[in-house]
Amino acid sequence: MLPKKVKIVEVGARDGLQNESRAATVAVRVELIRLLAAAGLTSIEAGSFVSAERVPQMANSDAVLKALLADSEATVAGDSNAVAHPVEYPVEYPVLVPNLRGLDAALQAGAKHIAVFAAASEAFSRKNINCGVDESIERFAAVAERALASNLRVRGYVSCALGCPYQGEVATAEVARVAGLLRDLGCYEISLGDTTGVGTPGKARAMLERVAEVVPVEQLAAHFHDTFGQALANIYAALQVGVRVVDTAVAGLGGCPFAPGAAGNAATEDVVYMLDGLGIDSGVDLSKLRFAADFICAKLERPNYSKAAVALANRS
Repeated sequence: MLPKKVKIVEVGARDGLQNESRAATVAVRVELIRLLAAAGLTSIEAGSFVSAERVPQMANSDAVLKALLADSEATVAGDSNAVAHPVEYPVEYPVLVPNLRGLDAALQAGAKHIAVFAAASEAFSRKNINCGVDESIERFAAVAERALASNLRVRGYVSCALGCPYQGEVATAEVARVAGLLRDLGCYEISLGDTTGVGTPGKARAMLERVAEVVPVEQLAAHFHDTFGQALANIYAALQVGVRVVDTAVAGLGGCPFAPGAAGNAATEDVVYMLDGLGIDSGVDLSKLRFAADFICAKLERPNYSKAAVALANRS
């Protein structure tokens, strides 16, 4: 049975922008996130506290987060005139943190919600962060422990859940094992990512059902890239399994800088259009979402890869 409500975690301003050739300024990133919040999105990745040398598009994530938190403080104080696009609901701004140094920087910027990232593929883990899967979990243990002690929420990501660009097939048992390890670290939710977008609905369903034997499906999220045009179908399969949280990127932004050939995430507009058609409440206003998409596509000088956005624009 399909759910009546689905939460969308918007990853365009982090997972999306980190793979765009044109880097967005702090001001553009802040405005994009403000527009996304105004469209009804309540969980929006704000940045990544990684090395600016490795991922220059995420430089100055501290400045982005501070600007957004200042908006929240002004809203709580009732000073709506100080906020560009005031919203009447709380919005969370998770940031990716790869190590203790990144966590320290995130804490200094005022982060209240972080994410840690492990791979189900040994080859991808070594290529991406120069260590094996189990060693990466050991590194994140210290990060999660300090974050939880600081009253931060910690979300976990598992990349290459449906395939790896370096080793090919990834066993569902290994995806489940890594998801379980992240859950044991204290992650309240585990997002399972088809990093290269090679998955199909049957494989997505089988993977999710296997992981749900280790981590309750209520704690799982779907994060599918659209390299082979399967993201929407895979998300539908995830909903049938019981997943109620979906990661998407406005305008289909993204890919993965460490996964050659990977396309962007499932476009938020396409997912909202599908959910609307299914009668599933996402809380997102598609017309306002398109405004955010138009803004960032103009700034990046790139097309909108959302099929729904393009079709709706051609009708107007």
